Amino acid sequence: MIEITDLQKIGIGLAGFGISFLFLGMLLLFDKGLLAIGNILFIAGLGCVIGVERTLRFFFQRHKVKGTTAFFGGIVIVLLGFPIIGMIIESYGFFALFRCVRIMFFIFVKQFERSRLKPT
Repeated sequence: MIEITDLQKIGIGLAGFGISFLFLGMLLLFDKGLLAIGNILFIAGLGCVIGVERTLRFFFQRHKVKGTTAFFGGIVIVLLGFPIIGMIIESYGFFALFRCVRIMFFIFVKQFERSRLKPT
């Protein structure tokens, strides 16, 4: 079993609240205050879960420059007062950054399904 530290538990809570605030911000017609709070909480939660150094290494890899630029550029545009345009750009950056995570997740699910379907 994987042991989770208290800081990681706090990070999971912060990231969860961040996603909730982002969802509410979009639901309430792109309220820029909720979107800004959601962005800040999500990034803070990510930093607590995997650590500040690993978070910085994740965002600032050479092959992820386009995704990082779009993600943080979208956050800046939301903070400047253009929430719809900012969220579109930020969403593109999010999917570009976490593309490899999605692929690894689908590979894990396939392996899990194969292990469940094997006759014992």
